Amino acid sequence: MMMFNGPPLGAAKSLLVALVLLSLAATTHARAAMAIQEVNSSSGMRAWLVEEYAVPIVTIRFAFRGGSAQELPGEEGLVNLMSGLFNEGAGDLDSNAFQQRLDDVGAEMQFDAGRDAVYGYMRVLADRKDEAFELLRLAIEQPRFDQASLDRIRAQIVSGIMAGAKDPQTAAEVAWMKAIYGDHPYSRRQEGTAQTLAAVTTSDLKAFHERLFARGNVIIAVTGAIDARALKRDLDRIFGGLPAHPFLMPVAETTPKLGQQVRVHDDLPQNRLRLAYPGISYKDPQFFAAYLMNHILGGGAFTSRLWNEVREKRGLAYGIESSLENSDHASALVIDTSTRPDCAAGTLSLIRAEVRRMADEDVTEEELAAAKKNIIGGYTIGNLNSSSAVADTLVELQLKGLDIDYIDRRERLIQAVTVADVRSAARRLLSAAPALMIVGPPLEGKKALEGKKG
Repeated sequence: MMMFNGPPLGAAKSLLVALVLLSLAATTHARAAMAIQEVNSSSGMRAWLVEEYAVPIVTIRFAFRGGSAQELPGEEGLVNLMSGLFNEGAGDLDSNAFQQRLDDVGAEMQFDAGRDAVYGYMRVLADRKDEAFELLRLAIEQPRFDQASLDRIRAQIVSGIMAGAKDPQTAAEVAWMKAIYGDHPYSRRQEGTAQTLAAVTTSDLKAFHERLFARGNVIIAVTGAIDARALKRDLDRIFGGLPAHPFLMPVAETTPKLGQQVRVHDDLPQNRLRLAYPGISYKDPQFFAAYLMNHILGGGAFTSRLWNEVREKRGLAYGIESSLENSDHASALVIDTSTRPDCAAGTLSLIRAEVRRMADEDVTEEELAAAKKNIIGGYTIGNLNSSSAVADTLVELQLKGLDIDYIDRRERLIQAVTVADVRSAARRLLSAAPALMIVGPPLEGKKALEGKKG
């Protein structure tokens, strides 16, 4: 999602920024004893709350299920465009008046779109939250989608699309998504095209907003200087005026189409290589075994097998990583790297060899212990190091359907994984012929492109 800048910082917002910087040093230590409460309001709204009074800031993060996957063919980019317009006027306030009010109360507000949800965020000083939350209510309940704002934001997005049209990496991403997802909504361009965006009207935006923005469709997390009683009132105030139920189209489950090659030839100084294997759901009993396996293979920066073999021993790439990618209706294990054209075939062969070794041989107890330590420690640093990070994490956990005690149980689930569990997950995910993307000059030789497994 593109970023849209508001007016210069006012005094209240400058104070908010200063306190946010102060909070970064104050919050990390407290995360170990973090208590998550479930708060239920009288209008049926539910939120997860973490109270934190070290700094007088309140952060709210929320997500309405149903992102770009809800678009019909020919509507590509509608949700992304809509998400750029929520701070462009609401209720009786036009764009300038709305943004001035936001600045006056010192609130940060942002919306962005994903495949499966439209996300929103606000951070504000605790003593200005009532004024800020009223603006948030207006944005959520009564966005204006004025023609002037629509034209301006649309022009910004189209400008980015036109610039990307000259980039072979962008062309590769478009071709990749189409190849591995076929006619599924995930194959479509989230930012849209110049043609699809040109067709979007204010009426289209209002109709889509009415479909998605409902009380029964929102996931909410709040952190900071607010208690459960106050939050109940605020939840009703912000979300209580929305319709009870959304109107979402069913989205089919899908798996990436493997065993194929996507090639984008261009005279680039490097070849980009991407391999995709089957993925695994967060709720699958083997998820943590697969997560640890991926960490050992290529997910652990500076410690993984792929990093050691490709980067450290041979200097074939500046970086290489593997990741488990999960959406609501698809998952994949993906390996990405870039290397010189004269090294690309050899690098690809080496990656395949490491994948085969992971599928065929046990990891060592030392590798597994190190991976567990890194993953457990990294979660606190990456997901719980600030009030905003905590709010983001709590929303994502709810979107995944995980329980409120997941963070407490997570370490035990990781520690329970054995070497045999990792090998079983590796065989399950890495024995298929992957989808392969090559961007840049053609690779010399066919050996690296062949082979069923790995």
